[in-house]
Amino acid sequence: MATAQPTTDVLAAKHRSTLDQALATIRSRAYWSPYPEHPKAYGADGSLDAAAGLAAHQAVLNGRFDLDQPGTDGWTGGEISPYGPALGVEYPHADIDVLLPAMRAGLPGWRDAGPEARALVCLEILARISARTHEFAHAVMHTSGQAFMMAFQAGGPHAQDRGLEAVAYAYEEQTRTPAGRAAWSKPQGKRDPLELSKEFTPVGRGVALVIGCNTFPTWNGYPGLFASLATGNAVLVKPHPRAVLPLALTVKVAREVLAESGFDPNLVALATERPGEGIAKTLAVRPEIRIIDYTGSTAFGDWLEANARQAQVYTEKAGVNTVLIDSTDDYKGMLSNLAFSLSLYSGQMCTTPQNLLIPRDGIATDQGPRSYDEVVADLAGAVGGLLGDDARANALLGALVNPDVKARLEAAAGLGEVALASREVANPEFPEAVVRTPVMVKLDGSKPDAEAAYLSECFGPVSFAVSVDSTADGLELLRRTIRDKGAMTVGAYTTSADTERAVEEVCLEESAQLSLNLTGGVYVNQTAAFSDFHGSGGNPAANAALCDGAFVSNRFRVVEVRRQA
Repeated sequence: MATAQPTTDVLAAKHRSTLDQALATIRSRAYWSPYPEHPKAYGADGSLDAAAGLAAHQAVLNGRFDLDQPGTDGWTGGEISPYGPALGVEYPHADIDVLLPAMRAGLPGWRDAGPEARALVCLEILARISARTHEFAHAVMHTSGQAFMMAFQAGGPHAQDRGLEAVAYAYEEQTRTPAGRAAWSKPQGKRDPLELSKEFTPVGRGVALVIGCNTFPTWNGYPGLFASLATGNAVLVKPHPRAVLPLALTVKVAREVLAESGFDPNLVALATERPGEGIAKTLAVRPEIRIIDYTGSTAFGDWLEANARQAQVYTEKAGVNTVLIDSTDDYKGMLSNLAFSLSLYSGQMCTTPQNLLIPRDGIATDQGPRSYDEVVADLAGAVGGLLGDDARANALLGALVNPDVKARLEAAAGLGEVALASREVANPEFPEAVVRTPVMVKLDGSKPDAEAAYLSECFGPVSFAVSVDSTADGLELLRRTIRDKGAMTVGAYTTSADTERAVEEVCLEESAQLSLNLTGGVYVNQTAAFSDFHGSGGNPAANAALCDGAFVSNRFRVVEVRRQA
């Protein structure tokens, strides 16, 4: 295969400054992103504007998505948009016994390229994906049910940020050890010193498997994909069967860049499944699979951790996200912030709050004391006001991603007193879309029969207003929830320094990410790459954080060769 050096020099001129800025930002934790958030920023320098992106998306529909992969033994598809239409795309189905050896064949050249060349190739992949953000947004929207603007931002620049962040961490961890040869000399007194030449090479584990999720195929898929690729591994992408297109587009771009850069395109490949085939379990225990990244249910995450013993497994599973409401000096701001957090993408985010712990005697606010019932009623009113206009509701809620979410939403109304009923929202552009506003249910935290409801994850637009005896009682319930069930996010509102410190202590001891007194335009269910950690890896909700050194460092090992000087 042709040498990659000339191409690497070109990529360095294009992307080295971006890599350097990413490295600086993961240390400073400041705000930064090289990928524009606003749709109008696209259309220059070869990127697709809104019209071109839509046209590119439509051109892919109702046809075969050819990747020229080894081992293709048929075609499969069947994605149906949560907004109604069938996508009609057929993807290659792979004979894994043929595809996996082909993927492994490219590993020596990818290993020998070194950390910088790998990072630069990854940045070129991300740059080309960024140029097609409008196209990717439609693919994410019509597989996840996100509203277009959310699909554009979360599925586009925010996902690309997370991919770049993973590359930066991967580069930093691999370059801790000197590149090339190091001279080693040990003095021996009057005798000649002992001298060796030592060479250190970061070596990937082998083939990594990314098991995609339905709700955030790119945002959750890119960290593992780029962390594994940048550390010298091949990556097999197994999308969720209802959300193939965004990751298929990603794989196609990656294969094109690898080939143009002088590397084997089979370092990245797609594994789709026929209806009911369920290939994730089969792939997960293959001896060639040495790394697994998974986002999804606790049950399958636990199965992977227990059974894929040959692989390093990174899981983001489920948790019960909780907000403790003790007091506030901005009651209106608190209600507005929580209403948005509960509504965004119909609560179909692993970071959306579920349990709101409120003292039964009420809380102190800048508008005077508010009883438990008043807080719940006011919050229900804030959600209702936010979503009262159908056009705005559609833009915030998107569509329910699958029938299971709708079933949980409908069942939740029977768990307790309904403080806010869900209503159906019509979407004139997509009449078949299932759009529902959130339901809020009042539960008594002191009653054992209510515990089964609020201590189980109810994924979707469902929240529980749980009355607790006191703030101290709420703190203990918060601790127990994180420890036993896990939490991706924790929120709290308080004007008490003692309570603030007590909440911090719970989250520090139980390893949960905490947001305090959010009343403006930042929400508990949103995180910023390069600055915020998504999950902690320290409670049952996830065994890894996106993104830190631990997320990348065990994807490779450093192999040493010693030579007599």
